[in-house]
Amino acid sequence: MAQSTPTFFDELIAAAQGSFALLTGDRKAPTYFDFGQRGLVSSFIAFLIAGAMSAYGPRLLGFSMESGAASTGLFMSAMLYVLQAGAGWLVLRQFGRLDGFVPYIVTFNWINLFASVITLILLMVGAGQFATILVGVAALVVEVNIARLIVTLAPLQIVIFIVAKLIIQAVAMGLIIAMVAPDIFMPAVS
Repeated sequence: MAQSTPTFFDELIAAAQGSFALLTGDRKAPTYFDFGQRGLVSSFIAFLIAGAMSAYGPRLLGFSMESGAASTGLFMSAMLYVLQAGAGWLVLRQFGRLDGFVPYIVTFNWINLFASVITLILLMVGAGQFATILVGVAALVVEVNIARLIVTLAPLQIVIFIVAKLIIQAVAMGLIIAMVAPDIFMPAVS
């Protein structure tokens, strides 16, 4: 008998369960994600949906946005994604663990979708900065658990993996901001 192919909705439900498992540190988290080619493609679709939600969601919910804010948001999301994926690839390559790159990308893409949904919900209910801090802490916990449970890095490798990605992102984003808005870092000469 032929096996049925899971639909995108099936993968979405499984990824939601896996994301919750990552948040709670459940060792079964990897079993919820499809790390094959189909799962990778589905995760990229989820990432594209997340980007669209982040860029256009606030306006669709009636929040005022500056002209071009959605395009800028999409550009910044794409840049951050490339930086994060590139940094992850470089670090995993140094560890000799490129076998963990696709699982990392799959989980990272799905996590972005759920983070976008949660952020939009918080925006709708008018949650303040405390909620934003909680989302940031949850993101850090999930990032550690992706490195620990999905990529299966050792404790010191987890620290290096996360710190290296943060440093590469900070430097690259600083350079991008310096190119786009140089007066932020250097005052205008009069």
